Amino acid sequence: MTGVFRASLFDAQPRLTVAVAGANGLLGSALCAQLSSDGHHVLRLLRHDPAPSWRHDADVVLWDPQAGRLDAAALEGVDAVVNLAGANIGAGRWTAQRMRELLASRVDATRLLAETIAYLRTPPRVYISMSGVGYYGNRGDELLTEASSAGHGFLTELCQAWEAAAQPALAAGVRLVILRSGVVLTARGGALPRMLLPFRLGLGGPIGGGRQHLSWIALHDLLDGFRHALYDESLSGPVNAVSPQLVTNRQFTHTLGEVLGRPAVMPLPALAVRAMFGEMGVETLLYSQRAMPQALLDRGFRFEYADLAAALRHELGL
Repeated sequence: MTGVFRASLFDAQPRLTVAVAGANGLLGSALCAQLSSDGHHVLRLLRHDPAPSWRHDADVVLWDPQAGRLDAAALEGVDAVVNLAGANIGAGRWTAQRMRELLASRVDATRLLAETIAYLRTPPRVYISMSGVGYYGNRGDELLTEASSAGHGFLTELCQAWEAAAQPALAAGVRLVILRSGVVLTARGGALPRMLLPFRLGLGGPIGGGRQHLSWIALHDLLDGFRHALYDESLSGPVNAVSPQLVTNRQFTHTLGEVLGRPAVMPLPALAVRAMFGEMGVETLLYSQRAMPQALLDRGFRFEYADLAAALRHELGL
């Protein structure tokens, strides 16, 4: 598939009405802005009024996934539903209560959307729901594609339940795309800004042994992945939303240090990771996922920032 086809997907296709759940989050805000810039009509599903003046805004729908409240009529006639709802995985240690919250925030929202979609008179063409490469667990150097089995650990269990909650839409005949994302690189928030201070202080370096593989994707390419999924009727099921450039944690930190012009020689031992962050740090920082975006590559998707150094420079404005 050529770049001409890729451009036609985004520029020459009809404009859509897209409902976005989790629209006020980091990824949701960026996606809504991109879709609006593309000329699509964006319907934002929010849990709270963003401002009193927006209470009667036709482009905002209030819902409550925990209570199971969503006005189905608001989704009648939409062309696509994108589900980004979910509490921040990396915000604090994983206590038993926190793990229940992380699971419920994803499963409740995903199931409510899927079941609502399934009973619409005019369902959307596609339901795009998030997941993560945490689905694969700790797999060392094994090359992981969408056909690879699930692993073990809390993130695996969370991703399995998250993906299963979307199945009612598929059973109703709606094309279902599940994007298993890696670490999203953006200076707007998430993991990258948290890495910058220690590197700029000369304290950056590999985590643990540094041999674990880190699956990543530039925000720009992830947004293009969503846009691709809206139109490509052949794309369905799990899709690894990761860069095709495979790197270890050591390679990642070395590249980030080079881009910032700072050393990257201060390792953070695995014992320190466990002591500081508990199981959350183990699964997010020490587990190894060498994931390949096979489904996207098979369909000719072209990554603008497949190279890590180029992606970091772009996102950091360097």
